Amino acid sequence: MHGLGNIVGLIAVVVATSVLARRIGVLSPILLVVVGIVISFVPGVLEIELDPEVVLIGILPPILYVAALETSVPAFKFNLRPILLLAVGLVLFTTAAVGFTLKMLLPGVPLAACLALGAVVAPPDAVAATAVARRIGLPRRVVTVLEGESLINDASALVTLRVAVAAAVGEAVDGWSITEQASIAVVGGVAFGVAGGLLIGFVHKRVANPLIDNAVSLLTPWVVFLPAESVHASGVVAVVVCGLSLGHRMPTLMSAASRLQMDAFWRMVKFLLEGAVFLLVGLQLRALVAAVERSFAFTMGALAAVIGVVIVARIVWVFPTTYLTRLFPRVRRRDPAPSLAGPAVISWAGMRGAVTLAAALSLPTALANGVWYPRGLFVILAFGVIVATLVLQGATLPTVARWLKVPGDDRTEDALAEASVQHEASRAGKARLEELAGDAPDGVVERLRQMALSRSNLAWERLGRSDRETPSAAYARLRREMLSAEREVFRKARDSGRIPEETLRQAQRDMDLEESLLERGDL
Repeated sequence: MHGLGNIVGLIAVVVATSVLARRIGVLSPILLVVVGIVISFVPGVLEIELDPEVVLIGILPPILYVAALETSVPAFKFNLRPILLLAVGLVLFTTAAVGFTLKMLLPGVPLAACLALGAVVAPPDAVAATAVARRIGLPRRVVTVLEGESLINDASALVTLRVAVAAAVGEAVDGWSITEQASIAVVGGVAFGVAGGLLIGFVHKRVANPLIDNAVSLLTPWVVFLPAESVHASGVVAVVVCGLSLGHRMPTLMSAASRLQMDAFWRMVKFLLEGAVFLLVGLQLRALVAAVERSFAFTMGALAAVIGVVIVARIVWVFPTTYLTRLFPRVRRRDPAPSLAGPAVISWAGMRGAVTLAAALSLPTALANGVWYPRGLFVILAFGVIVATLVLQGATLPTVARWLKVPGDDRTEDALAEASVQHEASRAGKARLEELAGDAPDGVVERLRQMALSRSNLAWERLGRSDRETPSAAYARLRREMLSAEREVFRKARDSGRIPEETLRQAQRDMDLEESLLERGDL
């Protein structure tokens, strides 16, 4: 019961803090970490000790999976070069920079152990950066690069951590073994992801029940993650590849009812898991402080050094890799050099999260031949990097973006493209209607023609003036009032016993679906 009470309390705090964050205009990941830190010093309240496997196996796969489902595969492929430069190149660069810095501060600690901490703090969080980027309206390409980086960098960091820990505990590590481990992780992860995408896609195509469809979707991250990890392939890569594959083919794999239900389901799961992750990070502070072996002054000095290296390393890496790659004519022709604003924002979007803390907690207690090292200090350094990057970079990223005047996406161009495609879609729909109308009643056929015309007109209306009500907006406003009146009639009929509860629920569901379309103006 105590464990169940903690879970209920965790969810309650996540919900309450998220509501507060929206009301006061603070990013919820930042406020959740702060609230967690405060709660950690209150005795007897949400005393939850974070198990690394809970994050790395229980929470990370579904978070990565839903992020991959929502990622555009064409945009991901187009931006693969900058994504890999960040997700692999920057992870290795940060690992080395932090590792050698720690070696200078702790000359008695083996370099392999120092590099292990470098790998721990190297990957930005899969949630924080994109949450901030979407909220402040950064350009779509910047968001795609940050999303792509966060989908892959956990895999490269965990593989690097595995190699560094192996060397630190005395296992034989050479160039061949490192290449072998990396190849198995990447190639195996891709293979499991492709196989999982084909298998799960086959299942989705043959399942008609939305509840079963969503149950399959819920299991999918672990169906590919666990088998991949069992043979030392990268479960993270497997989940990402599977998610990208299924997300790209989703319009042809599921029924409309399944997609609607799955979208609502994963939005709730994502909200709770992401909130729980940041709250759990904050809740660990009290226990971590108690485990530190060094003096307060040394700990603060080391923390300042590591935070500085982590932030500077990203800046130092992003600008040269952005512009030096354009020296190659092929790259320059395909992708001209961007303005300084884009790389500047990307270089400042280096917020760390729960994966960093979970990886730190998984560090070994002793090294080769029982050699001691300051594990408690390493864990508190990782925690400090999380908090500092979240608060410093996360809170200031909107200001930095405004100061740099980062150009947003052209909404008029987006609306024009949508209107053009919608016009083509409406023509295709009307052609299919004329082909299949046959002996259908004339009133039904005419109603369908008008619906196609209405959808086409709606797309063009979005290009018009925004200072007066459009016909579609007027329709939506009046139809909402009509639906409200209709609901009231059904409710009174149920209360008086004229209709059973089941009839009310079915009618209410139909009206709710119609009103949900009105929110976007599709009716």
